[in-house]
Amino acid sequence: MDEKIIAQVREATAHSEIVQAATSVRHDNGRALALGAIPLRRLYRDEIQQLESLGNSSTDWSRLWVAEGFDWRKVRHSRFHGDVLLGRFSRLVPLAPGLELPSGIEHSTLVQCAIGNDVLIRDVQLLANYIVAEGAVVLGCGAVTCEGQTAFGNGTAVPVGIESGGREVAIYAEIDVDIAEAVASTGALSEPRKKYFEAVADYASQVLSQRGVIERGAVIRNTPTIRNAYVGRHARIEGATLVADSTLLSNGEEPVRIESGACVTGSLLQWGSRATTMAIVDRSVLTEHSHVEGHGKVTASILGPNTGVAGGEATSCLLGPFVSFHHQALLIATLWPEGRGNVAYGANVGSNHTSKAPDQEFRPGEGAFLGLGVNVRFPADLSEAPYSILASGVTTLPQKLRFPFSLINTPSANYPGIGPAYNEIIPAWLLTDSLYTLKRNEGKHQARNQARRKQFDYRIFRPRIVDLMRDACRRLEAVASVKEVYTEQDIPGLGKNFLREACRQPAIEAYQFFIRYYALLALKNQVQAALEDGEPAISRLLTISGSQPRWEHARRILIEELGVTDPVAALRLLPEMLDTIATAVERSKAKDDDRGARIIDDYAEVHISASADPIVRQTWEETRRLQAELAELVTWLETGRPPWEPLTQRQPTRQRLIAG
Repeated sequence: MDEKIIAQVREATAHSEIVQAATSVRHDNGRALALGAIPLRRLYRDEIQQLESLGNSSTDWSRLWVAEGFDWRKVRHSRFHGDVLLGRFSRLVPLAPGLELPSGIEHSTLVQCAIGNDVLIRDVQLLANYIVAEGAVVLGCGAVTCEGQTAFGNGTAVPVGIESGGREVAIYAEIDVDIAEAVASTGALSEPRKKYFEAVADYASQVLSQRGVIERGAVIRNTPTIRNAYVGRHARIEGATLVADSTLLSNGEEPVRIESGACVTGSLLQWGSRATTMAIVDRSVLTEHSHVEGHGKVTASILGPNTGVAGGEATSCLLGPFVSFHHQALLIATLWPEGRGNVAYGANVGSNHTSKAPDQEFRPGEGAFLGLGVNVRFPADLSEAPYSILASGVTTLPQKLRFPFSLINTPSANYPGIGPAYNEIIPAWLLTDSLYTLKRNEGKHQARNQARRKQFDYRIFRPRIVDLMRDACRRLEAVASVKEVYTEQDIPGLGKNFLREACRQPAIEAYQFFIRYYALLALKNQVQAALEDGEPAISRLLTISGSQPRWEHARRILIEELGVTDPVAALRLLPEMLDTIATAVERSKAKDDDRGARIIDDYAEVHISASADPIVRQTWEETRRLQAELAELVTWLETGRPPWEPLTQRQPTRQRLIAG
C-alpha cells in the first residue's frame, strides 16, 4: 500500500456528498439542506387555528417555522414536537412510474425535523431528528429516527479475509475494491496501514451527525424501522424490515434499492446497488451495481461492482467484480479481489477447518469456478492459478496452486504412493478443452457491466496472467525425469494434486500457443497503430523499448522467447492461429451437443447448435475481421501502399517501410 491510497481517502473526504451534507447539518441543523435560502416565518394565529381544526397538534406552535407560501390545508392529523421547519407543499410527488400523489403531511408525528418543499409524509408513526429534502417521500413507516450521534456506518473496521481479524479494512462510503485489497494485503502493524486508518477515522469524524438525512427525491415506503441512516438522492426503500446505521449513495440514474423484506445494518451501499427479497446485509459494503437478494446473507464483507449474492452466505469476504454467487452456498474468509468467478450450489468454503480458532483463509484467484458441492479446506491459495475449475463434488486439501486454467477433478485412477485425498489436476484444461468458457466470460462480463466509476479490461490474456502461464510452462518443462504421475515434489505448484504425464505435454503446448498468440496479437495492434500514425520504421518496434507497458511486455516475449526478428513473417502466423482458436471454441461447445443428443432424444430441437451459438458466431466474426486486417497490414508492409490508396500513388519501397 502506498501514499496514493491515503490520498484517495483524503480526496473522497474533500468531495463526498455525505461529508458535505453532514457539515451543512451541523452548521444549521439541516435548514439549508432541506430548504436552501428560503425565508422562514412563524405561523400566523389563524393558521394555528386552521391546523388544529384539521386534527393537528403541537406542544409549542412557536417552535414550528414555515416557508413563504406554506399551505396549512396540506397538513392533516399530525403532531409536532420541538423545532420543526416546513417548506411549501404545492406540487404532486412521483411515487412510482405513472403514480403521483399530492405533497403534504398527514397522520404523522414529527420531532425536531426540517422538511423541504414538496415532500410527502403520510402515515409515519414517528419521524424524529431527520432532514427531509425536496421531493422526498416517507409513506407508511413506523419509526424513522436518528438516535444520538452517528457516522452512518462509516469508519467501521471490517474483518475481511480472516474472521478473527488481521486483515481488517476500515470502510467509508466511497471505498472501492482496489483500496480494500491494498489495505487487506498490508501488514497489520505497518505505518501505511496506520495512516490509512487515521484517514478513514478523519472521514468518519466529518460525517458525524445528530440528524439523519433523506435526500432529494428519495422514497421510503412501508418500512417499520429506519434508524441513523443517510438516504441519498432518489434512493428507494420499499417494504424493507430494517435500515440502520447505514449510508446509501444514490442518484437519479443509479438509485440504491432496499426492498421486499431486506435488512441492512451498519453498511455502505453505493450507486446502483440493491438489497432485496429478504436479503441480510450487515457491516458490509456493496460497491456500485452490486446486489444481495433471494435470502442472501452478507456479513462483514465487501462486494465489488456487478457482483451478486443470492441464496448463499458470504462472511468476512472481499469479493471483486463480476462474482456470481446465486445459489445456496457458503463463502467465508475469502480474499477474492480479482473476482470474475462463480460459486455453484452447495459449495462449502468455510474457515474453521482446523477445529481451532476461525483464523484461516482462502484466495480463489481470478475467474475461479467453485463447482457443485465442492469443499475447500483452508488455508488455500489459487491466486496464481486464475480461471481454474474445482469440479463437482471435489474436496480439496490445504494447498497453494500455481497452474492457470486448470481443472481439479476427482482421480481418474489410483496410483501407488499417491494419497487417497489427492485430486487430479489437468493444467491448461480450459485452453485445451473448454475455450468456449473463456470466450463466454469475456463477453458476458462486458455485457453485464453497469459500473460507471470503475474501468475494466475484459481481455483474459493480460500481462499478469500471461506471466503466470510462462512460469507454469517452465516448471512443467523442467521435470528431472519423465514419470507416469507427478506430485508437488516433482513439479512445484501442483498443490495437493497429482498430474499424469499424459496431461503434461498438452499443457505445455497450450501455454506456449497462447503466450505466442498474445504476443503476436500485440504486435499486430502495434504495427497497425504505427502505420496509421505514419511511422515507417516498423522493425524498430521490436528493437527499441516501448513506452507502453503492455506492448513492452509483449515485445520482450517476442524478442527474448520467440526469437521474432521479421514483423511480416510473424504476422503471417496469426491467421492460422486465429482459425485454430475459433475452431476450438466451436468444438468445445459442440461436445455438449454431441453428449446431449446421446442422452436426451429431442436435445437438438430445444438447444441451439454450436454453429448457431451467439458466442461461437461472434468468435468467428471477430476471427474473420482480424484476418482481414492482417491481410491489409501485410499488403501494406510488402507494397508500401495502404490498401485504400490508388495503385498509381507513389509509396516507399518495402525495404524503406520495414527498415526506415
